[in-house]
Amino acid sequence: MGNQWHERFGSENYVYGEEPNQFIEAQAYRLENGKKIAAFAEGEGRNAIYLARKGHIVTAYDYALNGLKKTEALAERFDVQVKTEQKDLIHDSVPIEKFDGAIMVYGHFAKNDQKIVFDKLVLAVKPGGLIMLEVYSEDQIRYGTGGPKTVDMLYDPSDLLKWIKEYNVLHFFYGEQERVEGELHTGVGHVVQAIFEK
Repeated sequence: MGNQWHERFGSENYVYGEEPNQFIEAQAYRLENGKKIAAFAEGEGRNAIYLARKGHIVTAYDYALNGLKKTEALAERFDVQVKTEQKDLIHDSVPIEKFDGAIMVYGHFAKNDQKIVFDKLVLAVKPGGLIMLEVYSEDQIRYGTGGPKTVDMLYDPSDLLKWIKEYNVLHFFYGEQERVEGELHTGVGHVVQAIFEK
């Protein structure tokens, strides 16, 4: 993964903005029964802070220390608590069945590592808990509105369908969505969304 995320989050401004991802904002009501939520690959903390403001106990995992520092600063500004933990989600272990729910927004990982991270996302959640994610599809390469510039770092919807088929799937979407998220994600993009119960 290198240190590119640490460098990217080194500026004072929030490169993906301070507002939550619109999918998470629209679907957060589904998490109301769960208190402890894990936010994977959480970057600068916008989704974690949003969920904390909704009353959840949130742990944000990210590889970039600068991202975690900005998460802490944003939490302080909104007067909420978010636990931050530096984690290489490919190689580091995660707590087993500790959380009532988990989210991941974008989660840019190489194809060989995507299933590893997905499995950890599921592993961290208790049976009956909810997992919600929005990631860029391979089609995003044609849009130029954010995300990696290589297909290897984007998601094949058929992979995600395969991974979630054994669970109770509440929502699955593959297609265009408009996003205005700071300077790096603005305009119409192509995403895969999934919500499922462990």
